[in-house]
Amino acid sequence: MRKLRIGLAQINTTVGDFSGNLEKMLRAVAEARSMGVDLITFPELAICGYPPEDLLFKPRFINENLKYLNRLVEGSSGITVIAGFIDSKEDIYNAAALIHDGKIAAVYRKMYLPNYGVFDEDRYFQAGSECPVYMLGGVGIGITICEDIWYEAGPATAQAYTGAEVIINISASPYHIGKGSFRERMIGTRAADNLTIIAFNNLVGGQDELVFDGNSLIFDEHGTTIARGKQFEEDMIIADLDIESVFRSRLHDPRWRKQTLLRSNEPQYQSRHFISEKFPDALKPPVSIPQSKSRVLPGEIYHALVLGTHDYVIKNGFQKVVIGLSGGIDSSIVATIAVDALGQDNVTGVAMPSQFTSESSKTDAQLLADNLGIKLLTIPIENVYKSYLDSLAEPFSGTNFNTTEENIQARIRGNFLMALSNKFGWLVLTTGNKSEYATGYTTLYGDMAGGFAVIKDVPKTLVYDIAKYRNTVAGKSLIPDSVLTKEPSAELRPNQRDADSLPPYPVLDPILTAYVEQDKSVEQIINMGFPEEIVKRSVRLVDISEYKRRQAPPGIKITERAFGRDRRLPLTSRFKGQ
Repeated sequence: MRKLRIGLAQINTTVGDFSGNLEKMLRAVAEARSMGVDLITFPELAICGYPPEDLLFKPRFINENLKYLNRLVEGSSGITVIAGFIDSKEDIYNAAALIHDGKIAAVYRKMYLPNYGVFDEDRYFQAGSECPVYMLGGVGIGITICEDIWYEAGPATAQAYTGAEVIINISASPYHIGKGSFRERMIGTRAADNLTIIAFNNLVGGQDELVFDGNSLIFDEHGTTIARGKQFEEDMIIADLDIESVFRSRLHDPRWRKQTLLRSNEPQYQSRHFISEKFPDALKPPVSIPQSKSRVLPGEIYHALVLGTHDYVIKNGFQKVVIGLSGGIDSSIVATIAVDALGQDNVTGVAMPSQFTSESSKTDAQLLADNLGIKLLTIPIENVYKSYLDSLAEPFSGTNFNTTEENIQARIRGNFLMALSNKFGWLVLTTGNKSEYATGYTTLYGDMAGGFAVIKDVPKTLVYDIAKYRNTVAGKSLIPDSVLTKEPSAELRPNQRDADSLPPYPVLDPILTAYVEQDKSVEQIINMGFPEEIVKRSVRLVDISEYKRRQAPPGIKITERAFGRDRRLPLTSRFKGQ
């Protein structure tokens, strides 16, 4: 019986933290060795962290990556390791080192470089041109990196026809809504089509605006799930793979033999590298194969936001955050996420009431703070606001109260939050949602002022969904029911409602999704059944607000197309969506 004990080290790396990344990898190697693992894998570019972006233009960064790869090699005796790193030979490559018993036995270079959405790999890397099979302990092993596995007739197929019985895919596949289930179907299909076991080792953790969900997977040759790693958590997935089952399945499938004959004369399907005759003999303690369950919406989104917030704050050297609490739904959910991410002692809320702030908003902000167990500072803005108006009385003479006076209030609040940030070293978390950023219903240098925009990619209607989810998990109204039921208002003028300036969110959000995420035209959106006037108005608001969004803080990507890295439009353009 040919078997292979594999370990997928699903770790949370940090770009440029070579020593920290290596420490995690060496701990995982030691754990795997103690469990009798024959082959342990790490995610894409695990040595340097993903994505390194323009750090790849710095020779010292590449050299440090190679230095720490060598340290991993030194700590890898008695086991086989596959680890992502930057290979540097005439050019640079997104690569995987195959380390066997303390030596680099081979290097695989990523062949398909994604250059869409949040990816810019063509900007940095040269593409690999070979996809060999490595013979390890009598088992044919194919190595692929992330994008390679997404192509139906890509490297995995070539390796399978050359004798690969196990395909390893080390990956840094970022999260967005629906990505996990789609990715799982795709990998299962690759396994079944190629009659091969596929082990998909994904990165986990937050890096700037991206969240990597982990959710590593092992499929058998029929496309059936063998093991599943945790979602949004570090994990070690260990499983015993039945290699003989792959051999038997191929014997019983005449289609496989015919495909093999068709491809046998193509050079790229003939490369095999012998690495070892057998794996080191070791006592293999029993293992239980992990079958973690993926979370369902909206809980999946909530946990992505918690992980993204935690990692952005901690990886950037902060410990504490400060949030302006208005008593509304957006600031309430941001504060709740922050507490779950960082702990209640590391979150401070600030209420900044004006003459337009309702008593219910003041009460709701305090109730939320009490429920979360966080400190709430109250800093009224009325006197400062009056001073602003007094100073501007002459130039504003003869004009009427409008959004100018409204925005002054927001900017005073932003100024107060930044002052607290400077004084105490707290990171300001802003509270704007995607619907507001899309339409420009935000104040530049006001409520947009801060270091990280937690719900920047969460539409308003979805904000309510994740708030209700969190209350359900808590088993109580952690976020007060009054916050969930009140009509949204910026409270910058008497009796103000969001609906005075924007279409109702249940109507607005699907229009924004169609225009921003799906690039549908005004005509197409109207044909979906939305009123023409509302569609044209919404699209115009999106078009004229690009300059604001360009100046917004980074925020966590959770939709298929987020503002920023995903959606890049010129600031100066006479082309309008209408």
